[in-house]
Amino acid sequence: MSEEPLHQPHDKLFRMAFSEPATAAAFLCAYLDSGLVALTDWSTLHVEPGSFIDEQMKASEVDLLFTAKVHGEDAHFYFLCEHQSREDPLMALRLLTYMVRIWTAESKEQMGCARLTPIIPVVVAQDDKVWKTSTRFRDLFRLSVEKWEEVRGFTPDFAFRLLQLVEQPYESLAGTPDGQLVLRALKAQAVGELLGDGVWEEALLGKVTRRGLENLLRYTLNEDVDKEGFLFRVRTLPRNNVPENFMTLAQKFREEGKQEGREEGRVNALRQAVCSVLDVRFGTVPEGLREAVELVHDAAKLESLHRQAALSASLEEFAALL
Repeated sequence: MSEEPLHQPHDKLFRMAFSEPATAAAFLCAYLDSGLVALTDWSTLHVEPGSFIDEQMKASEVDLLFTAKVHGEDAHFYFLCEHQSREDPLMALRLLTYMVRIWTAESKEQMGCARLTPIIPVVVAQDDKVWKTSTRFRDLFRLSVEKWEEVRGFTPDFAFRLLQLVEQPYESLAGTPDGQLVLRALKAQAVGELLGDGVWEEALLGKVTRRGLENLLRYTLNEDVDKEGFLFRVRTLPRNNVPENFMTLAQKFREEGKQEGREEGRVNALRQAVCSVLDVRFGTVPEGLREAVELVHDAAKLESLHRQAALSASLEEFAALL
């Protein structure tokens, strides 16, 4: 099991599950039009490297690009999982920006190729309210239906498939067990039900892979939930459908959380000790210097700075060590 902490937990939970072609294929088969599903050879679905989202958006969305044969020709399926704090009415424009980046990268890789691969965009919205955003690009323009006929040949137009988790009952979320669990967890987190029955359903958890269970544990404990309530939730699950190591993993994550809390407490105490020594020796410590000490997270370095705070001849000499 990875010991890596869950930074950007929504992204990692989504990516870990849906980067698996079988999970992605089951999801797409459930939520795309039946005609397109029938034309696609799902055995050819594979994930492509790279991300195409804006740098400033990486804290609130994650993307995955797949390729598969549709009607015998390559087509892309582009996943965008959104967990912004508010709806973006210009979602279609942002999607178009990302799609252009995909096509631009493709054209550079295939020098001399005058044809581009079609893209089917799919957006998963993790929010606590239903979006009113249109899924058609043409609806962004200030044009009536009658006027649109006159100009639409001069502007791009496309539609995207939008899955709004908040309006989907937990039991209706489709796909592989791992995929269903991720969608349920993302929905539950947005509406404050991460410890609810919708996520902790016995029948579903009995089908999820070990990796899927570990990801759920990490994601749940990373969120602001009652840790004791979480452990109680795990303990009360019927044992016949739950892997034997599940409780052990839960307890392990709990202990990891305690250890991280103790370490953070030690680091905070060391920061205060450094600043206290500087206060005693040099009087008022400049706010910028105090902030620089607060930015140090390594306990060993803070211990060294504590000694140097007592030994440095001046604040300038101490500051040079940061």
